[in-house]
Amino acid sequence: MVITKTGAMGFVVKRHSAVGDNLADLKTLLQDISQRADVCLCTGGLGPTIDDLTAQAVAEAFALPLELDTVALEQITHYFSCRQRTMVDSNRKQAFFPQGALRIDNEWGTAPGFSVRHNRCWFVFVPGVPSEMKHMYDATIASQLAQRFSVQAEQLITLRSVGIGESDLQEKLNTITLPDCAKLGFRAALDEVHTKLIFPSDAEHDLVRATVNHVAENIGDYIFAIDGLDGYQGGLVDVISQLMQQQQLTLSVQETASHGLMAAKCITQPWLISSVYNQGLQRLTDNQAIADFQEIALGIAQNIQEQEGTDCVLVQLYEGSANQFQQKELSITLFTLLLTPTGFVHSQRSIAGSKTRKQNQAAIYSLDLLRRFLQKNLSNTVRSII
Repeated sequence: MVITKTGAMGFVVKRHSAVGDNLADLKTLLQDISQRADVCLCTGGLGPTIDDLTAQAVAEAFALPLELDTVALEQITHYFSCRQRTMVDSNRKQAFFPQGALRIDNEWGTAPGFSVRHNRCWFVFVPGVPSEMKHMYDATIASQLAQRFSVQAEQLITLRSVGIGESDLQEKLNTITLPDCAKLGFRAALDEVHTKLIFPSDAEHDLVRATVNHVAENIGDYIFAIDGLDGYQGGLVDVISQLMQQQQLTLSVQETASHGLMAAKCITQPWLISSVYNQGLQRLTDNQAIADFQEIALGIAQNIQEQEGTDCVLVQLYEGSANQFQQKELSITLFTLLLTPTGFVHSQRSIAGSKTRKQNQAAIYSLDLLRRFLQKNLSNTVRSII
């Protein structure tokens, strides 16, 4: 998250280092960074326990003795008081910063951050808890970076896709000739794969748009969103949510392979009327060929639609035993059917890997079937209006 946001500001991330809870190793790394980097964002090691060594390492590495920040101590005390908890003495440790450090307030936890400059580098230290670190970055650090440094951001366009891997994406783009100014890269995330196009800050808008469109056409409908060209579209559920609300549709879901994860990914979405994890549905497919799954799933979907009155019903089944689901080396075959106001669509995917990966991929592939229908439906609606 922070790497992405600093990159969007124009900073180039040259190195990402990890070091254990060892004072000598921390001091050596800090001294090395101070000689080669302009900015260093450090997470972790600001807690109250004996293995939280960041502030001490900074103090010793840069010869800046630790001093009590009374405002930080008041903030930590207030944090515990508001929660009607007793602050133990070890939490006082979190209010000591290296001499001359600037405090970074933490309204989301007990550990304030701090910043110092040493040699050529400006260091920022924040807690390792992701939610706290992200909030502190957005609330304070981003604006401080903008004030301290003058950098020109490149134009980053991210094409976000589901259901296709990096190698297949590369294969689809091998025949494309990109402009000399454009750089192509890929990033595999848990739920999706990113195709990244980077252009100089002064690249012509028409050239950027034409290049992105050309790449998107070659990748096809695996793409669910494009960030950076016309704003930020967000993740798969964000895109689905916008489309569901645009088209004023509601949804009911019957989950099996995803074990409730679809509902978890769609938490608080108003268009999701119900989502039920029903492992018992798998008994309906025992000794059934996957060719029969369509009839079974359609019957279930029609029954749910009649009972709940939702516009769309997503039913998930899979072929494979409990042992196949558990074993990393074995695969299952996911079958998803979506009943819509105008008919139904379905998809079939083989999923391998750990049980957690199977669960996550089942949720993503089923949601992506919904996304594909919604985008196609919207496109058809626009064409009929025109």
